[in-house]
Amino acid sequence: MRKLSDISAMNSTTDAALQHFAGFGFSLVKICLMAGLFVFGGIDVSAQEMIAGEAPPFIPEYTETQNVQYSSPYVEIWERQFLPEGFIYGTYWASAAEPRLSTQIVNVSGDQTFVESTMGGRLGLFRFGPHDTPEGFQFDLVGGAKLRQNWGDLDVIATDYRYDLLGTYGDGPHRYKFGFYHVSSHLGDEFLLNNVGFDRLNYFRDAFVFGYSYYAFPELRLYAETSWSFHNELSEPWEFQFGFDYGPTRPTGPQGKPFIAFNTHLREEVNFGGNVALQFGWAWKGDNPTAGTLRTGLYYYNGESPQFSFYDEHEQQIGAGLWYDY
Repeated sequence: MRKLSDISAMNSTTDAALQHFAGFGFSLVKICLMAGLFVFGGIDVSAQEMIAGEAPPFIPEYTETQNVQYSSPYVEIWERQFLPEGFIYGTYWASAAEPRLSTQIVNVSGDQTFVESTMGGRLGLFRFGPHDTPEGFQFDLVGGAKLRQNWGDLDVIATDYRYDLLGTYGDGPHRYKFGFYHVSSHLGDEFLLNNVGFDRLNYFRDAFVFGYSYYAFPELRLYAETSWSFHNELSEPWEFQFGFDYGPTRPTGPQGKPFIAFNTHLREEVNFGGNVALQFGWAWKGDNPTAGTLRTGLYYYNGESPQFSFYDEHEQQIGAGLWYDY
């Protein structure tokens, strides 16, 4: 006959087994229920919830990253582009040497009034860089004719012709240009007929050029440029330019925004004299981010003539103009 203590122990063992089986069954039911909800579109179930109490919690480990800066929420892909939209290195707004589309009426030294126009264009041939930002490498062709006419009868006085073969590179606020340009001056037929015996000057210049621009903020560009001529007549090897442009770089709508631009151009053939130029007024930028900038305003120029047929003659110009820059 079993003792009472043995029967009590057997009952305890049986109760423990039943509790274990019940707990196991409850866990099994819970797992099946959670799996069904997950498969048939119920709530999200994590492995940790499914096996709570049966395994140590999963805690992911993350490596600490310090001093990481992101300039964009996405990675821009550099691609080869033929005839890309827009340009990486823009023209200097107040520079009289830059090809553009423009016309201005100027009074020279309080004596004569001229119409000075530039008929120019620019073409981006190819780019290796992103599509939507002016970065990467790009090759451009630039060309134009700078024309001076009398105000009264619009006789042609002189024309300077220029073309550039430019490589450009952009990296954030930093922009670079490097390449070659040719410029030559030609007097107008009407001027020669009206000034018989005038000593025609065969001014021309073939030069390598290097320029750098820095955007202190999107609307303000600071720049400097040097060029060295390896083949010239009347011109000397070295030239320097520097200045700033302040104005809109994003679409303005029809209301526009103010602008101001300043340029200094120094030339060795006039003992590193040259000229200073100032423009200010109103500017418009189109809805297309790659569009050029249309400007109108007042113009001041003081120094040696921007027409190289008269390269060593001093002029002070005051006037107004309309400019479209690439």
